[in-house]
Amino acid sequence: MDLAYVCEWEKKPKSNHCPSIPLVCAWSCRNLIAFTTDLKNEEEKDLTHMVHIIDTEHPWDVYSVNSGHTEVITCLEWDQSGSRVLSADADGHIKCWSMTDHLANSWENTVGSMVEGDPVVALSWLHNGVKLALHVEKSGASNFGEKFSRVKFSPSLTLFGGKPMEGWIAVTISGLVTVSLLKPNGQVLTSTESLCRLRCRVALADVAFTGGGNIVVATSDGSSTSPVQFYKVCVSVVNEKCKIDTEILPSLFMRCTTDPARKDKYPAITHLKFLARDMSEQVLLCASNQNSSIVECWSLRKEGLPVNNIFQQISPVVGDKQPMILKWRILSATNDLDRVSAVALPKLPISLTNTDLKVANDTKFFPGLGLALAFHDGSVHIVHRLSLQMMAVFYGSSSQRSVDEQTIKRQRTAGPLVHFKAMQLSWTSLALAGIDSHGKLSMLRISPSMGHVLDMNMSLRHLLFLLEYCMVTGYDWWDILLHVQPNMVQNLVEKLHEEYMRQNAALQQVLSTRIVAMKASLCKLSSSTIARVCDYHAKLFLIAISCTLKSLLRPHFLNTPDKSPGDRLTEICSKITDIDIDKVMINLKTEEFVLEMTTLQSLQQLIQWVGDFVLYLLASLPNQGSPVRPGHSFLRDGASLGMFRELMVVIRIWGLLKPSCLPVYTATSDTQDSMSLLFRLLTKLWLCCREENHITEPDDTLIDECCLLPSQLLIPNIDWLPINDGIISKLQNKQLVRLQFGKAPGLIGHTVSSQFDAFVRAPGQPKIDHLRRLHLGAYPTEECKSCTRCGCVTMLKSPNKVTAVKQWEQRWIKNCLCGGLWRRMPLSYS
Repeated sequence: MDLAYVCEWEKKPKSNHCPSIPLVCAWSCRNLIAFTTDLKNEEEKDLTHMVHIIDTEHPWDVYSVNSGHTEVITCLEWDQSGSRVLSADADGHIKCWSMTDHLANSWENTVGSMVEGDPVVALSWLHNGVKLALHVEKSGASNFGEKFSRVKFSPSLTLFGGKPMEGWIAVTISGLVTVSLLKPNGQVLTSTESLCRLRCRVALADVAFTGGGNIVVATSDGSSTSPVQFYKVCVSVVNEKCKIDTEILPSLFMRCTTDPARKDKYPAITHLKFLARDMSEQVLLCASNQNSSIVECWSLRKEGLPVNNIFQQISPVVGDKQPMILKWRILSATNDLDRVSAVALPKLPISLTNTDLKVANDTKFFPGLGLALAFHDGSVHIVHRLSLQMMAVFYGSSSQRSVDEQTIKRQRTAGPLVHFKAMQLSWTSLALAGIDSHGKLSMLRISPSMGHVLDMNMSLRHLLFLLEYCMVTGYDWWDILLHVQPNMVQNLVEKLHEEYMRQNAALQQVLSTRIVAMKASLCKLSSSTIARVCDYHAKLFLIAISCTLKSLLRPHFLNTPDKSPGDRLTEICSKITDIDIDKVMINLKTEEFVLEMTTLQSLQQLIQWVGDFVLYLLASLPNQGSPVRPGHSFLRDGASLGMFRELMVVIRIWGLLKPSCLPVYTATSDTQDSMSLLFRLLTKLWLCCREENHITEPDDTLIDECCLLPSQLLIPNIDWLPINDGIISKLQNKQLVRLQFGKAPGLIGHTVSSQFDAFVRAPGQPKIDHLRRLHLGAYPTEECKSCTRCGCVTMLKSPNKVTAVKQWEQRWIKNCLCGGLWRRMPLSYS
């Protein structure tokens, strides 16, 4: 493990951030981190309980909100989509925070619930029934269905038709369990019940789910001499009211309290966690004293109940008739450790059985098998989640200190060492975020080999396997990019493409845009592939335009054949290889292309981009020997050229209805038919590479004709996406980057190399809405949002009310075309 970056608060004289007790943090599947601090104002002598949300790619761009909680925040929990977060406090108030306008740096409190005056000790969203298991031992398989399988798992509660009902469950300090259900109309149904008849203090609790739709709650009163209790909770809706039923399950005593040598050594249970939210059969316990801790891993098993010999002689037990009992058995325990300050559990649903402590050599160091323990001396250990054997270690007590802290101050400081008070592992377990006792955030890389020497192929295989997992689930893959070195990029992109091509056609169609976005983010990490980033983003834009324009076509009669007009267009354009656009157009039913004039006019900016890009590509064909030139990969991409060819035909037909919607070209001759010329050259180029396995070089006549294009038409400047201002590319040299919340880094020592100059927009140059293709001017007056991953910029509010444009905008209203989240930009961004 090593530190990637550290982000701390600016030290102010009159108000500063101090860590709350307890301090909590949570990491979403979209790589957003939520954490708490208390803002201490020395003038007013009070504390404001703050919730901070950051994107791991822009950690300095923190969104801080006054939570409105009157007491300290005890729990934070993300939902399964990573777009909502719950916060609960020591006064029993629970608040649900949602993104405003799908912006990662704009949040609002929408709904909530409360158990007045009863501190919440555990909190969780109800399970939605979706569970995708990873089969690490099959990471070399060709089919995604073998590597990742959908596990049969019932939601905690279902609506009519089997749709999972949303809501949350919380456990309070007095032994109450409260469930809140979100109805489709926005109302909240809340119900509260006691976990058992004899209520007692609950110092620690955790929530897990069973495959049958039940909820399991584990509780402890904090004393190691008391049993750890388990309860089954069933939630139902009866007569429009939420009903909770509870049942006591087998309990356990920690092994260290039954060992005579350690009986009174560890008086307090300090951490109680299920190994996973959907793994209620395995639990992790930590007992501590003032200086040291011990960790135990327990498993719930079904065992045969022993029957006395007398009863066996009367009625012999045969086969399955033997009575069974559920019993907790200890799986493993550590030796005496330094005092544990925080625990972080893996989120990867790896399929492991209770007895599967010895796995194959090539998978026993897989990241998702480890959990993290932070200690008061500032160190962090990664241990196997079942055997608790050491897998990796990080010593951070010296590196955690602030840069401006002087040696004299260090000597005078008699307080405890700086250590993590809250930790979270990323969703692939390749990164670890920790909030320390100064309220500072540290981002640690966790090697795919878990500190062991594995050959390059094995490390690449681990990264590839996790990239595929993110591709299938839709999770963000930023934490995987932390480990990709420039020399790995080409290999990973090729292998990812190979694995993708092995899947069936239906799955390929579902994942078609996600793999392009993944390739773009990988290529950004190497100087030799940086130009391809522009190509991949242009391809995402092309796919979106093609789908949108084709979806506007309508069949002329209701009783049409199975194929849609868009499918027929693709089929006809691929069969008819004529270089004359009008001859291709004759074979189409033009009545299917009839649209309203206002609709056609509103699409002109998108149509113009298609025309400009085709002209740019053809004009760059004579320079095809230079792979660093943007657009290079399109010259060998038959599928993309085929899409451009289809769109040119559609545009030609629409131009007959509304000439003003056609792309505008600046030509040297008034009589020249620019569309026909470009279509003819595009078709010739497409014929050279229409079959992926039989790509031929373009002939000299085609190259000569393309050489003449600049003298016939004005070649447009293509507005490529700007180089993103994120942190990932600055972490390549594995040196610690120090950042400050609220202050964009000056990036001293990280100058943009000359090869990027073509893509960097100078200050004062006109800016563009990358998705609407509208010019915003040098100093935009409209509010804009930018993508957290690719840097794409677009206006926050739609300037157009035409249905077709709204349909286009719906494609990226929640996420950018590359899958990244949106964040609000300052009004006059530079």
